[in-house]
Amino acid sequence: MKNDVNGVALGVFIFFFLAVTVMGFLAARWRRAENALHLDEWGLGGRSFGTWVTWFLLGGDLYTAYTFVAVPAAIYGAGASGFFAVPYTIVAYPLVFLFLPRLWSVSHKHGYVTSSDFIRGRFGSKALSVAVALTGIVATMPYIALQLVGIQAVLDVLGVGGGHSTNWFVKDLPLLIAFGVLAAYTYSSGLRAPALIAFVKDALIYIVIAVAIIYIPYKLGGFDDIFHKAGTAYAVTNPATGKPRGSLTVAPQAQWAYATLAMGSAMALFLYPHSVTAVLSGKSRNVIRRNTTILPLYSLMLGLLAMLGFMAVADGVGKGIKGYNAQLAIPQLFENIFPSWFAGIAFAAIGIGALVPAAIMSIAAANLFTRNIYKDLFRPNASPAEETRVSKIVSLVVKVGALVFVLSMDKTVAINFQLLGGIWILQTVPTIVGGLFTRWFHRWALLAGWAAGMAYGTWKAYDQSSPTQAHFGGNSDTIPWIGKIGYIGLTAFVLNLAVAVVLTLVLRALRAPAGTDETSLSDYTVEAGEQGVAAELPEPAGA
Repeated sequence: MKNDVNGVALGVFIFFFLAVTVMGFLAARWRRAENALHLDEWGLGGRSFGTWVTWFLLGGDLYTAYTFVAVPAAIYGAGASGFFAVPYTIVAYPLVFLFLPRLWSVSHKHGYVTSSDFIRGRFGSKALSVAVALTGIVATMPYIALQLVGIQAVLDVLGVGGGHSTNWFVKDLPLLIAFGVLAAYTYSSGLRAPALIAFVKDALIYIVIAVAIIYIPYKLGGFDDIFHKAGTAYAVTNPATGKPRGSLTVAPQAQWAYATLAMGSAMALFLYPHSVTAVLSGKSRNVIRRNTTILPLYSLMLGLLAMLGFMAVADGVGKGIKGYNAQLAIPQLFENIFPSWFAGIAFAAIGIGALVPAAIMSIAAANLFTRNIYKDLFRPNASPAEETRVSKIVSLVVKVGALVFVLSMDKTVAINFQLLGGIWILQTVPTIVGGLFTRWFHRWALLAGWAAGMAYGTWKAYDQSSPTQAHFGGNSDTIPWIGKIGYIGLTAFVLNLAVAVVLTLVLRALRAPAGTDETSLSDYTVEAGEQGVAAELPEPAGA
């Protein structure tokens, strides 16, 4: 990596960054509501987004700087095992087609803003609602941090990031500026800001990928040479582990880990608070159904993005540099291969690809805190305006927490912290998804199952080591009774579900109080405009 500033690339990056910053502040005027101090408006964009806005918002929400930096970095570092993200996004959409429309319908009927709102209404349990809310908040923090890692990687390669100064303030100043801008327009415009910026973000990413998948192989001698060079590089023994660096295919002994990680990640993907927030911003049930059928287009893009990891290996990025940060591999590849002006566009795609989801994530976490902790436990009579003001403040606090997290963490293993969040979110599946289809589970049994899954998953994740970390160094461990190495999150989920089933049988036999369900069977299939349900909001003129 060069230590001088790439002036042309930096100039292009700053241009796009300033452009989306202006868009972020102007978004407050887009689809403006009469009363902006309401969580439906600030936190859900007025529940007014149609198919295309929701598609870009969900795409911007789910395919992030993690996609552009960490997934290819995992492949750069270990080979084919990093491709787990491709099958898991393919598996996810048939699953979410079954339950997301039901979540939208019941939430629209009852005015739920978060998944914990639904849990409180479905099971009549504040304890269970708070448990899921806290899970969502703590799982979102490392995900936001991962977006900041993406921005920091770009700044490092541009020559203005943390690797080019020993003064802590100077080296982190560009990241602090980016963070400040993000915090300001999110506070001002709410969910409308990332929804509007997502159009620019996705357009840039598609342009960069279309060029990269053709131009980079052309410069490197074709895919045959890329795979040959990558295979040779992976065969070299890693002195830290005594094993080959990686492989072009998933080794037989790693297939259980690969499959369980893909399956567990697919189950958790749309239960993250930011995913739920984007879904609930849609204006109709059919908007959600249509999106689950067209969002797989992003999986094609993800597969092409993943290939960049092989290209970085073939280009020799980081070769011979001890302790090279794999998160820098793709930005460095772009600077090595592309003309400076197009490298700037690619860097802007990564940077904006971090800003959009980071904004949505902070809003989602703030909504969870406001509705399901602040209001439910401390201020039950809080007005909508008070809720919105608190949520705005908390969105800033969440970003500060993520910033502290990223400035103090080991950035070479950033993906493991996000995967830890996946382990936690997976433990909400029995409560949220189960609650959408059945009232059989007892609320206390679900709470006990959640606690068991969280405790086991966190303990096992903490117990994993790697050459760079004493703890939280991986996401796979031996599966009890099977003896295979598998994803910790899925093992914890099985334990969670088993506890919930057994205790439900016991509690029902003891006739323990089940709580009040404020929903009815028809609530899960209603469409906007039906009797007793608010009509779709009209499209603003010129939208």
